[in-house]
Amino acid sequence: MTDKLLQPAGPGRPKDLSKRRAILDAAKGLFLRNGYDGSSMDAIAAEAGVSKLTVYNHFTDKETLFSAAIEAKCEEQLPELLFELPDDVPLESQLVEIARGFLTLVNSRESVEMHRMMISLASQGSKLSQMFYEAGPKRIQEEMEVLLHKAAKRGLLSLNDPHLAADHFFSLLKGGAHFRLLIGCAEPLTGDAAERHVQESVQLFLRAYRP
Repeated sequence: MTDKLLQPAGPGRPKDLSKRRAILDAAKGLFLRNGYDGSSMDAIAAEAGVSKLTVYNHFTDKETLFSAAIEAKCEEQLPELLFELPDDVPLESQLVEIARGFLTLVNSRESVEMHRMMISLASQGSKLSQMFYEAGPKRIQEEMEVLLHKAAKRGLLSLNDPHLAADHFFSLLKGGAHFRLLIGCAEPLTGDAAERHVQESVQLFLRAYRP
């Protein structure tokens, strides 16, 4: 987890970043096990081994903590640094690294359970789904759009709509396998199968968008 995610939500710097990390870890676990409504700040504090006041000192409210927990999970597999486009790194290599991180993320138990939770809340008009989207999928999508826009400006890709291209990239990686995983009809891709899927998805994307 990067230092950026361990920075305080409000003014000032936390005295103990390890406590902030413990709070985020506890929140991720409890939100998945007990849902949002079933996870109180008291329970999160107890799970993290800190006082409730400490939780509030790091996160102003439960909504802020929920968003931070989602962002932290995404950052574990897809740190912002991954979406930079260094001059000395081939675009294909960069896309492969992003693809590996993304596939690991969406296939993780935490991600699958969180997606299932958001789907169950969709018909209830819960704002949690929007919070989840903005903290996780939307952030990753926007960072990918920036990278693809940079690649296009350098002449490495030919595209007019970075948003659509980013959609295509991530949709190739999810494919039918992720849907089957969500509904419990398949296990996540691992090992050689996962790597083959990553390589094939990146090659398909490049064939579509190379100049």
